[in-house]
Amino acid sequence: MDNSNQRKLKLLLTALTFIAGVAGVGLALFALAAPMGVWLGMWNFSQGFGMLRGAQPFVAWITYGCIAITVLLLALGRQARLEKLSRMLSIAGAATLAAAIAWYIPQSYLPGEGETIPPIHDISTDLVNPPAFVDVLPLRGENSNPTVYGTGNRNMTPEEHAQRQTEAYPDVVTQVFNEPASAVFERARAAVDTLGWDLVAAVPEQGRIEATDTTFWFRFKDDVVIRITETPEGTLLDARSTSRVGVSDVGKNAARLRAFFALL
Repeated sequence: MDNSNQRKLKLLLTALTFIAGVAGVGLALFALAAPMGVWLGMWNFSQGFGMLRGAQPFVAWITYGCIAITVLLLALGRQARLEKLSRMLSIAGAATLAAAIAWYIPQSYLPGEGETIPPIHDISTDLVNPPAFVDVLPLRGENSNPTVYGTGNRNMTPEEHAQRQTEAYPDVVTQVFNEPASAVFERARAAVDTLGWDLVAAVPEQGRIEATDTTFWFRFKDDVVIRITETPEGTLLDARSTSRVGVSDVGKNAARLRAFFALL
């Protein structure tokens, strides 16, 4: 390669590295700003989600572009005799990682592949007599979703809500134990601590535990109530998890209960 072509290649790779750094890091900062603004009270979660939706069409292109630039640097960097090849590779690699973070944040709220998520946000193991919230109620605020099971979506009756839940999450059912209610209660309370939920109430004589789980990115607060009942057939544990805001929980409440049951 003659000096002229080498100089052109060097300029091209330098420019592409600069573009990758600005685009990748800029996209990541924008994606992080969406939840950060919610944390700091600068805007509500709807605006935060809107920001992510606005950036989403560009995420894949920028991520693939950063990967391509990194590959070009690896393939042609020595040929172009780049004096700062290691530094440029670090910039391109960091830009790729940053763009991947911007991709991951909204993806973490989407259902898994092949999973159908109904537009509901209140999940209970007992659909006929769901566990009732008591101590959590004063914490929810006036603008929170209703706590009467199945009434959170105006376009859906409680019966339709229950049917949608059963179809989507057939495994979220009453848990049965051969141990005394007191032992199951202590295990349930320990599981609440292990999962990092904020304990709101633990009333052994009523077999009731209430807690609040705060999601990481957008600081959503979802409430959980656990009801433990001793019967001749065994100790029954019912649990319910519901979101304070929004219509669809993208499967988070069911996933929360599954994680809780797994610990038990």
